[in-house]
Amino acid sequence: MPGSASDGLWARHLGPSLKFLTVGGLVFLFDAALYNLLVFWSPASGWGHGLLHAHPITAKVLTIVAASSLTYLGNRLWTYRDRPSPRTARSILVFVGLNVLASALQLACLGFSRYVLGLDSALADNVSGTLIGQVVSTTFRYLTYGRFVFPHDQETAPDDADIASDERTGSLQDR
Repeated sequence: MPGSASDGLWARHLGPSLKFLTVGGLVFLFDAALYNLLVFWSPASGWGHGLLHAHPITAKVLTIVAASSLTYLGNRLWTYRDRPSPRTARSILVFVGLNVLASALQLACLGFSRYVLGLDSALADNVSGTLIGQVVSTTFRYLTYGRFVFPHDQETAPDDADIASDERTGSLQDR
């Protein structure tokens, strides 16, 4: 059947990838807007220097925490909803750990721009911390979430004993 291979490709890779990118894109907009409000908007004087302009890393940490919460919900409830619900505590702990690493990558991009290159404009912050940092951290998250945070059902995944047994009998099948 020619359609079955493409259906399998869609179900395993393209569909979840597009959902992951949609969730990430929406949360990216939220993160960028919140960061810009905290760093470049003041309730008293409008746009310019915001409440956290002198503390961009603090502002980015706050926006990442808020955005990560939304990302978890979006990916758990939509992107990976076909996967079994893992033990919630384990899933959340792994998610937090991976997000700490991904956040460090994103903060490193912003910190390099601010403190090494000395760039502190809205454009520089958005290019380094929001755009470049987000691409780097999203790539890391994409590579790790599906495997560690929202894994496929362990009961249907072949283990080493099953593979060895099937190889001996010559009945290795696509699982």
